[in-house]
Amino acid sequence: MNATLLKSLVALAPACMLLIGSTVLFSKSKTARSFLQMLGATGVLLVVLSHVCEALQLFSWMHWGLRSSAGHYLDLCGAVLGLVAFPLGYLGHALTKR
Repeated sequence: MNATLLKSLVALAPACMLLIGSTVLFSKSKTARSFLQMLGATGVLLVVLSHVCEALQLFSWMHWGLRSSAGHYLDLCGAVLGLVAFPLGYLGHALTKR
């Protein structure tokens, strides 16, 4: 087992829990804040799954790990989505929770 696969599998559990928690929140209160959280958690899970696919060499036509490849941009878009949408949704939820 290579290091990339091990790190990805370790990160898979928290990413799934993050998505499940934000999905439950969205199902209870269908607000834009909870949708942003769920969208961001989906981005985080996308990053983790792209690293799992890279480590297992699945979908080799995406050229995982190479610059200017489909795999690179999928990973980048997931990371940007996760790092922008989830904190915005969480902050909006925390500020209006009072």
